[in-house]
Amino acid sequence: MTINKSSGGDFILVGFSDQPRLEKILFVVVLISYLLTLVGNTAIILVSCLDSALRTPMYYFLTNLSFVDICFSTSIVPQLLWNLHGPAKTITATGCAIQLYVSLALGSTECVLLAVMAFDRYAAVCRPLHYATVMHPRLCQSLAGIAWLSGVGNTLIQGTITLRLPRCGNHRIYHFLCEVPAMIKLACVDIHANEVQLFMASLVLLLLPLTLILVSYGCITQALMRLRSALTWGKALGTCGSHLLVVVLFYGTSTAVYIHPNSSYAQSQGKFITLLYTVVIPTLNPLIYTLRNKDVKGALKRLVRKDNSTGKQILPR
Repeated sequence: MTINKSSGGDFILVGFSDQPRLEKILFVVVLISYLLTLVGNTAIILVSCLDSALRTPMYYFLTNLSFVDICFSTSIVPQLLWNLHGPAKTITATGCAIQLYVSLALGSTECVLLAVMAFDRYAAVCRPLHYATVMHPRLCQSLAGIAWLSGVGNTLIQGTITLRLPRCGNHRIYHFLCEVPAMIKLACVDIHANEVQLFMASLVLLLLPLTLILVSYGCITQALMRLRSALTWGKALGTCGSHLLVVVLFYGTSTAVYIHPNSSYAQSQGKFITLLYTVVIPTLNPLIYTLRNKDVKGALKRLVRKDNSTGKQILPR
């Protein structure tokens, strides 16, 4: 991990320091959201692992997504809470580099993982008789591995290039986290090539997975149109609705920051948009999947009943 010596020590995360009242409100909101993220996503992981009915490809990928969300939030939120709570807005150069590498890796992994989950939904709806054959465990593990390796590869390339840029003593980051679009603005050299590189990487890791998702759901829609059954439409909506909602939320916010980082909207509202996909969406994901999913709700009820029955057996008569 290479950090340019011209960084001049710690970085200053300006964040929302120009709005002290907003900082107090955000501290409470972010803290509650983070706790809900930990509880909700941990619950999904435990339920998917403990309930045999949920040991399917869909919940294998959902477990990966929940783990990504926990780690993604944890790489950002503790530092954000520290900066929101007190006057100190600093982060060490090493801490900034770690945050940049980890958060970028996990965000990139989630992009590809959502595309993999869309392919899983395509196989479930369009190839139901061959679903078990298509989505066999080895393929599921390979697809999840590709998602993780894509994230790691992207962060090693983009993160290293960004950290090696000469900054000539610039250490004020006008953001609440160390993120590539904000970090490259500290450079004291022409960054046009870096912006092009960021744009191309965003095309590959944002628009390419999004295209695959749209193609998958296009095929699903065509298959449903041929059937023209209200019952089938209802089942498909229950199967795909949660994932589609998560895709809209995640891609809608992240593309605004990474595809057009220099647009007036991204610059003025960038911190709030980033707050959505780093804090709010990881909180909403478990709620979306549990509230709209009968299998998860049923598994939670079974686990609660099992715990209650176990507790009654332990109590002395």
